[in-house]
Amino acid sequence: MENENTVMTDIKVNETGKVSFAPDVIATIANLAASDVEGVTGLGGGFADSLTGILGGKKSYTKGVRVEVGQEEAAVDVVINVKYGSKIQLVCAEVKKAIEMMTGLRVVEVNVCVQSVTFENDKDEKKKPEEPRVK
Repeated sequence: MENENTVMTDIKVNETGKVSFAPDVIATIANLAASDVEGVTGLGGGFADSLTGILGGKKSYTKGVRVEVGQEEAAVDVVINVKYGSKIQLVCAEVKKAIEMMTGLRVVEVNVCVQSVTFENDKDEKKKPEEPRVK
């Protein structure tokens, strides 16, 4: 009996078998592809994702990504944090390209939700060393 989390995807590699993908595999590919886009400062997620990361102690590669996978198609929702001035459209293009290239599935949509925008001077202020106190 097949696991309910596995979606059978017919990719004609050869005449002897099929390839199947668990939805978490597609979500991991989308997460890594989105993270690699310049200007993406992180992937978002809800309270449950944050709590799981804290308690589990390991990084979740499906955080901030939700996928729907069919027999030949996939749809992806990605929640991201971006640096001001970044091209958000690149996230969609890179996620779509990575999933299609690695799985052979046709990606019908990539929906990006921008959770927050960061500014370069925010990071600069945090990195400044404290000035020595004069006594």
